Amino acid sequence: MMDIRLKRVYEQPSSDDGVRILVERLWPRGITKAGAKIDAWRKDAAPSAELRKWFGHDPAKWEQFKKRYWEELRHNQPALEVLREDIKKGVVTFVYAAPDERHNGAIALREFLTLF
Repeated sequence: MMDIRLKRVYEQPSSDDGVRILVERLWPRGITKAGAKIDAWRKDAAPSAELRKWFGHDPAKWEQFKKRYWEELRHNQPALEVLREDIKKGVVTFVYAAPDERHNGAIALREFLTLF
């Protein structure tokens, strides 16, 4: 059973987070590497720059964003294999920067890994 949690990078890290994996293509603004307490940065598994810019965190584009992102993931087996290895080790927390806690790449990534 996968235990993938989600947390904004701006939230306080916790011992309950397990392995903290940043799933953003760009390092979050205003956060130091020490302050983020990131164990791994899996930028290759994040949405492409083009897709991220197109989406712009517009909830109206959410379903289309997920469809496009999942298509990118299907063609990115090496990045998925690394993530699956991370997940096998126990609790992981996908750390993301987006302010929208209901429509972001980390949510779409967790859903993809759960479904496929």
